[in-house]
Amino acid sequence: MKPLYDLGVLPVRYRTGKGFKPHISLTFNAEKNLTFAIDTTNSSLSPDSYLITHAHSDHNGKSVMHSERAVCSEETARALEILYGKKYAGRTFKVGDTIDIAGVKVNTYPTHHTIGSTAFFWENEVGTRILVTGDVKDAKDLPKCDLLVTEANYGDYDDPNCHFQDDISGFREAVKEYDGIALGAYAFGKAQRAVRLLRESGYYGMIGMDPASLALTEGLMDNAGQLCGLDGDCGIRIAALANLPAIQATKKFLLTCRRDYKVPTISISDHMDVNGLIGMVEQCAPQAVIVYHPGGHRPVKLAAYLNKMGVYSRALTQINNCIEI
Repeated sequence: MKPLYDLGVLPVRYRTGKGFKPHISLTFNAEKNLTFAIDTTNSSLSPDSYLITHAHSDHNGKSVMHSERAVCSEETARALEILYGKKYAGRTFKVGDTIDIAGVKVNTYPTHHTIGSTAFFWENEVGTRILVTGDVKDAKDLPKCDLLVTEANYGDYDDPNCHFQDDISGFREAVKEYDGIALGAYAFGKAQRAVRLLRESGYYGMIGMDPASLALTEGLMDNAGQLCGLDGDCGIRIAALANLPAIQATKKFLLTCRRDYKVPTISISDHMDVNGLIGMVEQCAPQAVIVYHPGGHRPVKLAAYLNKMGVYSRALTQINNCIEI
């Protein structure tokens, strides 16, 4: 871990009797010793801040949304409140703002993954530029950095399933009749993107949605147009994958880049494929990379590929700095 030591950053994993807590914390100096927890669960060793990149459950905002030390975008806080029916107790900001966290100037950038998804960027006392991305759909707004802490949802270069492109023309072709269509999409993120794509494709009629998708879309989108429940009078419906079989429709499609479903799919993802992840690393030009999400083998695979490129990289499971709590 010498390159990270030279950069003045100590990545730490916390372990309890039940195993490791998810994701990672970064300890660094900025006039004083500070720890920022990244998309992880609540801890008895309270960090100086819980950074929440977005509101998907695998990034653990539910666990820390009640902490006054939580920090996330206004849209992420709103999504957490809708999803979990609790009041968000932490601080919020507009994506793109520069904010003060425990005396550190932190810049925020959009990652275009979900509405309000945010990357955090700051410097430590030795001038190391640290960028934490969460999940990323488009890296166009991300700055150069010295340490990149990022995802590997599709990080296995040797896996054909990690190579894909969004099929926007295929989406428009599939929905062009605008009647009797049902789309399967995750309630937060994909469902809102489906609404935006439908409006951009020229559909201005009523869109039916399941309760969670409807609440999130109404709460987060200003230009969603006419929406209703699944039993409303509408030509197009959007529902969670589990609800799709029960919907009466002429045509059904799943919006996914996965290839293991029996229902016809349209390649639409809220993530970059492996080529996009590698391109992000090249664009941000870090000296070191920590791949902290998700579980499984893909972070290790991406870290190995980046090491072959000459970029010092470690997956979360390869980080041995642990604290027992």
